[in-house]
Amino acid sequence: MGSDGVVSTLQALELTSRAAARNAELAAWNSKVLGSAIASQFYEAGLAGRLAPLPPEPVEMGFGGRLCRQEDIESHWLRHWCGQIGFVPMYHRKVWEDCYALQQLHERGMMEPGRRGLGFAVGAEWLPSFLAARGVQVLATDLDMQDPRARAWINAEQHGGSVDTIFKPGLLDAETFEARVGIRAVDMNAIPADLHGAFDFLWSICSFEHCGSIDQGLDFVVESMKCLRPGGVAVHTTEFNINPTGATVERGPTVLFQQQHIEELGTRLAAAGHRMLPVDFGTGDGLLDRFVDLPPYPGADWPMPIPEPPHLRLSVQGLVATSIGLVVEAAG
Repeated sequence: MGSDGVVSTLQALELTSRAAARNAELAAWNSKVLGSAIASQFYEAGLAGRLAPLPPEPVEMGFGGRLCRQEDIESHWLRHWCGQIGFVPMYHRKVWEDCYALQQLHERGMMEPGRRGLGFAVGAEWLPSFLAARGVQVLATDLDMQDPRARAWINAEQHGGSVDTIFKPGLLDAETFEARVGIRAVDMNAIPADLHGAFDFLWSICSFEHCGSIDQGLDFVVESMKCLRPGGVAVHTTEFNINPTGATVERGPTVLFQQQHIEELGTRLAAAGHRMLPVDFGTGDGLLDRFVDLPPYPGADWPMPIPEPPHLRLSVQGLVATSIGLVVEAAG
């Protein structure tokens, strides 16, 4: 074969490879479109429409740790907190995470005037403003804005180092926010000792998977308990690999915890005198519990508007991940 033939063959292979990659992207895109259509049907059937009235009163559930599930999105408890914080109930694990934290804090009497709460890596969360509106004194923390690790969060407007990011005027006025919310730079891998023993509760929403490794994330949860008064409570959500025995992401900007890591965490906390509430590792039996969202995700460069498929499960480097919530009661 002459050189022209070799070049033509290589060009053909390159075009075939590009077409295969593009078709894979379009297949993922089609799944998102179909997922959006399925979710719309569930909104109408399971949630009585996305604009249906939301429950005005909370309910007691009594659960401890658990995975995000379709049944939760359709439940009274989650829909109540959506109404309180101004969210539209949707099949998205990020909605679940905020509501899970609020439910746990409510059941433990932590959303009352005079309580002191500490938030780690708060980003652009609504919780500092929501809790302050309830009379809680809040210290909202995030990485120092000069830390190179904070740059990506700042660029995405997801860094909690300024009032502009975490003040939600729909929940309270600026004067009340200023009086009840403090903002401080804190590295989750090096918690300052002057925060020890100062708070009734603490929380982190999808944060300790960003500490750098599995071990560093677990270390953070254990070390952060020093910030609580005796009998205080910690509520966390994080990224979770549903496969209990296969490979996972152990190091990097975002790691994926597995059941074995959560069980190890419970053992370490118990050794320090704390109690992690039992964790229900059930993945749910709803159709949307088996739907795995694929890239592209919102914010990606894509020529068409990205549809809104269910996002209770997602692919992270080919691993099926979701959110898990944990509750820890401090010693004493």
